[in-house]
Amino acid sequence: MTTQIEENAITEKIKALCQSIVNHLGESSIRQQINTFLSDANARSQYEAVVTKGQALQEKQSKGGQLDSGEIADFEKHRDAMLSNPVARGFLDAREELHEIQHSIQKYVSKTLELGRVPTTEDMEDEHSCGDGGCGCHH
Repeated sequence: MTTQIEENAITEKIKALCQSIVNHLGESSIRQQINTFLSDANARSQYEAVVTKGQALQEKQSKGGQLDSGEIADFEKHRDAMLSNPVARGFLDAREELHEIQHSIQKYVSKTLELGRVPTTEDMEDEHSCGDGGCGCHH
């Protein structure tokens, strides 16, 4: 069982990691792209429309409904307009970068817990191996 002192030491290291992440985000364009998007009502509206239309299509399809070409064309029109908006595109890129950072952190922590030590570069490279047949994860 973890003692209170060990928990405090781990918590302090987690806070240091979080500060490093904040520092990295402050030095990158990620935060700026998100803030620019949040302050642009047109980009937000385009994004929300695409998300809403996409969810409606997914829901209809998951309930066994057939999507007609008009619905698909409408979704694609809105999606293409959003993707041609540099503010919305910047937001999507920033969101993807944040996801990659989060995924990397999760992989390292999981591998550390699995191995009982800090993983090496080789350990992390092995993580990408899915065997001869592959798993479809696109690594």
